[in-house]
Amino acid sequence: MKYRKSIIGGIIAIVIVVVFFFSTTTVASGYRGVLLQLGAVKPTILTEGFHFKLPFIQTVQPIEVRVQKEESSQTAASKDLQIVTTNVAVNFSVNPEATNKLYQEIGLDYRSRIVDPAIAESLKAITALYTAEELISKRPEVSAKVKEMLAAKLTKYHMILEDINIKEFAFSEEFNKAIEAKQTAEQNALRAQRDLERIKIEAEQKVAQAGAEAQALRLKKQEVTPELIQLKQIEVQEKALEKWDGRLPSVTGGATPFIDINGLEKQK
Repeated sequence: MKYRKSIIGGIIAIVIVVVFFFSTTTVASGYRGVLLQLGAVKPTILTEGFHFKLPFIQTVQPIEVRVQKEESSQTAASKDLQIVTTNVAVNFSVNPEATNKLYQEIGLDYRSRIVDPAIAESLKAITALYTAEELISKRPEVSAKVKEMLAAKLTKYHMILEDINIKEFAFSEEFNKAIEAKQTAEQNALRAQRDLERIKIEAEQKVAQAGAEAQALRLKKQEVTPELIQLKQIEVQEKALEKWDGRLPSVTGGATPFIDINGLEKQK
């Protein structure tokens, strides 16, 4: 009897442990628990931590609600029918308040069923609105429109778009060569324009300088009078007298215009 009671007691203890084990669950940090009762999704969402549930009847499916990253390379056509390959990185998360709806409507493969197609569709739709050159020059605007469209699509399926980063727009080799040739032509045209402006400025400076010189000559001519000429002649004679040593030159036949002979004879 005692042996039988011991066996029964052991069985009861095991049953209690098993029941307790299947009656509890723990939701890890960064997750929410979708409560399933006989396979049906219940409206209750379990938060992080320890919880009780009905053993053998209820199960818990964990759903990650932390920010997740999805990188994708998509090919689309621009407004001017250029083939564009776009590398984009998307950060998104599952709405913690709607994990049960996400699981019920989509399941666990929401990345391949919703996120990737939504990225591709948004990129193609927005890329088609811009020319190839505009995709490069207006990248922030393009990125904002892609983000707006993608956010609307993910919200519809209980996900939140955190951020989007368009890393680059890659074009065909022919288009890259055409862009390079255009940039070279623009640079050459700009250089020629600068040279033309420089030549124009230099010509204007020369004209201005010539005008100034002509004006200076006119002013000098206006200043020249008979009295000024006579004064200059007197200054020249005075300088010559200062250098004269008092002796007449020994060579005859020459003139000494700056010597007054009559005055010298009177002094004798």
